[in-house]
Amino acid sequence: MPDPITHADVAAAAERIAGSVRPVVVAPAGVRTTAAGRYRMSYALEFLQYTGTFKARGALNFLRARAEAGTLPDAGVAIASGGNAGLACAWSAREAGTTATVFVPTTAPRVKVDRLRSYGARVELVGSQFAEAAAACADFAAETGAALSHAYDHPLIAAGAGTLADEIRAALPDVTTIVVAVGGGGLFAGVATAAHHHGIATVAVEPEHCRALNAALAAGEPVDVPVDSVAADSLGARRASTLAVEAARRTGARSVLVTDERIVAVRRGLWDDHRLVVEHAAATAVAALEPRASTEPAPFTPTDGEHVCVVLCGANTDPSDLVASSEQPSGM
Repeated sequence: MPDPITHADVAAAAERIAGSVRPVVVAPAGVRTTAAGRYRMSYALEFLQYTGTFKARGALNFLRARAEAGTLPDAGVAIASGGNAGLACAWSAREAGTTATVFVPTTAPRVKVDRLRSYGARVELVGSQFAEAAAACADFAAETGAALSHAYDHPLIAAGAGTLADEIRAALPDVTTIVVAVGGGGLFAGVATAAHHHGIATVAVEPEHCRALNAALAAGEPVDVPVDSVAADSLGARRASTLAVEAARRTGARSVLVTDERIVAVRRGLWDDHRLVVEHAAATAVAALEPRASTEPAPFTPTDGEHVCVVLCGANTDPSDLVASSEQPSGM
């Protein structure tokens, strides 16, 4: 089992990637009144990050730490992912001056394959299922010596993601709670570790039917869970990382679940009210503060006087379902 990450790891990551990632933009989201009192809410617009998600932070930290230690092989880095992690790995490899080989199933959308190649990655199309691409990636790393990267389950990946929390705290000195969506737990582990160092609470949010961290905390250890959610493309990990489970226990983070119905409604609301186009994963975090119904409280209700920052973690999504249905004649 890997050692837990510390704030020193996050601080080291911040030094490595400084000047190469976009500092997070935070935006006020208003004051809300509940039965518990009034609280302020802000959004961390991390979807403005390179490659469209927070994952650029961890991927770049992983590669630069390997280069710093003299352990970045000539064969570069390999990863199995046609999604956000693959994009971040490809971009980070280009930034680090090395080569990325990304394994994806043959069923991967052409637009994703083209985008990976636009970052200079070598793309290998293998099998019709992700498991086949992952097995081929592991074989490639073993044969060539390429550094085998992971979407979330690595201390350097998690520490890089944790730099986001330090930036939020710098931008919002009075922030009391950071709310973040959880898939495998790389972002959560880093954010919870950094937030706890500053005395800031963390709320981990998952879809009801993609609850890898929530189930692990209930079981006392990582366990496999079913994956069935509208947000599964980003949050569909079958098992939470041990780093995430340990971080949740150590920091006293709160774990809450939200319904797909609320995720979809919140994503729609972010577009209608703020013209923000985000992934369902980002909407998942916001949904924690929304009542499931008029007669029910929100899964997470801040106390009076809190300042809550919700991480909008990514925007690699098809906006057509949002834009097309909202276009109306102007009448002019």
